[in-house]
Parts: sequence; structure tokens; C-alpha cells
Amino acid sequence: MGDSLKKPDMHEALGQPSPWVMRFARLIPEGEVLDLACGTGRHSRLLASQGHPVLAVDRNADSLALAAGAGVQVMHLDLETGDRATSWPFAAGRFSGVVVTNYLHRPLWASLASCLKAGGVLIYETFALGNEQFGKPSNPDFLLARGELLDFAQDHDLRVIAFEDGCVTSPKPAMLQRICLVKRGGAESTKHFVLN
Repeated sequence: MGDSLKKPDMHEALGQPSPWVMRFARLIPEGEVLDLACGTGRHSRLLASQGHPVLAVDRNADSLALAAGAGVQVMHLDLETGDRATSWPFAAGRFSGVVVTNYLHRPLWASLASCLKAGGVLIYETFALGNEQFGKPSNPDFLLARGELLDFAQDHDLRVIAFEDGCVTSPKPAMLQRICLVKRGGAESTKHFVLN
């Protein structure tokens, strides 16, 4: 399965959006949003409720059936085929926002940055080193190293709006790393964001 992980967490099992995604989703400018490895669509529904057309992508057809709904188009796609033409059909600059939670496939990172419009927002949250003390995922290949999302931002010239790297206790104990980024070049990339 390569360098990947998509494991349901307690929020997903309950259909509740991640508090991190809820906090920063309002910063996404008007336009289409990609919910990558969307699972059952908890973030797709949140984003659609905020007026965004959403493309919900996952390789699990059963999950996609649950993700489909008003304002949410679904796409069955295996992101890990190794063939960029079939696993990443998205044009550069297509999306106003991208949301990724509980999924890690590092070979897609350049594509994630590229598919954002100038001024587009990327919200990313997944497991980090140290999570092995709490259970799965425990394979270090599927856990972010300290500051790895900050390195990703720097490597792709993305502006950091917020970043966290540490332990959460709710809905269950886990080591997480999460970041909210803006692609430089648009009006959104230079504005001041209200964070509360």
C-alpha cells in the first residue's frame, strides 16, 4: 500500500468534522474544494453547507456512497497507483481549497500544492510520530516526522496560517500534526486572516 494511511477516527465514525477543519474551512475562498481521501464525507458535507461545490475523492466505493449528497460530487479514485496520469487527474490551479485528514501519501504532496489556485487554502491533519504509544497507526512510514508539514509548506512556497504538532486527548488520544496553508500569488495569500 505504499506510504499511505486512511483510518477512520472517532470523529469520522460519528460523522463529525474535525475541529481543525471546522476552524479553518471558513478561510477557503469561493470556489470548488477537493476533499481528498474523504471517507464517508464528513468534511464534504461541512464544506457544501458553506456554499462550496465539493469534489469528494476516495478509493472506497461504499464510503463514497455515503459521502454523496447536495453540493457534493464523488469520484472513485485510487491515489496510489504509481501512475500520476491515472491517480491524479486534477489540473493545476483547479481548487480554491483542499482538505486532507487521516491520510498520508507523500508522493502526492507536490500535486496537492499544484492543484490549488493562487490564494487557495490547504487544510491538512494526520498522525505524527509518537502515535504508536496510542495504537494504530504505529508504522513510522505512516506517521509525520516533527515539523514535516512545515517542511512541505516551505518546499512548495505555501504561507502558513496555523500549525500544531502534539498530542490530543479527544475524541481519543493521538499524536497529530495539522496545518492550514495558503498558496501564494492571489489576494487571499497576502490578506490578514482572523483566527478566532
